[in-house]
Amino acid sequence: MDQTREEHLTGGTMTGVARAGDTVRRTAGHWTLRVHQLLAHLREQGITEVPEPLGFDAQGREELSFLPGAAAISLTDDLRAESVLIQAARLLRRIHDATGTIAREWMDGWQSPPQEPVEVICHGDFAPYNCLFSGTSLTGVIDFDNAGPGPRLWDISYAVYRFAPITAPSNPENFGSIHEQGCRTRLFCDAYGLEDRSGVVDSIVERVAGMANSLRLGAARGDTRFQANIDAGHLTIYEADLAWLQEHQNEYRRGIS
Repeated sequence: MDQTREEHLTGGTMTGVARAGDTVRRTAGHWTLRVHQLLAHLREQGITEVPEPLGFDAQGREELSFLPGAAAISLTDDLRAESVLIQAARLLRRIHDATGTIAREWMDGWQSPPQEPVEVICHGDFAPYNCLFSGTSLTGVIDFDNAGPGPRLWDISYAVYRFAPITAPSNPENFGSIHEQGCRTRLFCDAYGLEDRSGVVDSIVERVAGMANSLRLGAARGDTRFQANIDAGHLTIYEADLAWLQEHQNEYRRGIS
């Protein structure tokens, strides 16, 4: 592919992403240098499922290596396979294990503030739409813009919310009964190696409530991006998921343990 000719990429949740040859160009932020340090560290630890940081182009955009595969905007029937859950959990565990020794040393420079207790560096948005797949094989994970120091559970609970998924029946991405979602959550935790699952449900509630509140606050500040998400129905979805989780949290706890 021509290294100078750009192709707009669709998929995932980012806008303004372009491919040029075997590189990807994305809008940079004040956190990008720190994210590049993280990506370089992960690749040094043998985690080649993350992009290689290549610096910045003449327009100030970050440059990353192009990874094969397609982002999963929705979990299709194929991607609902248990093998996908297992692959996702194991990759997340590898990312966490590779960052445990540096998390406390790299507390600043991120877009998102650290979450206590700091155990690892979290991806922050580990979900199907930020994972790349070739068929049912997980080939990569992208968009580390929300990465930052935090507890393992911060990532695990959000991944479960998106992959199991632990959502209300009204959520367009919902599938399976409470029992089936609980079984999928247990499988994810087994594959990750999480022994203490007592805080998983509470952490999911915290994450969903936080996303809903973030949208409200952003829109109140006049940020059109947040208002656009509200107009697209995301706040309604989060509020319904939150109400469902709070109503059925004990059932989920029994299913996960």
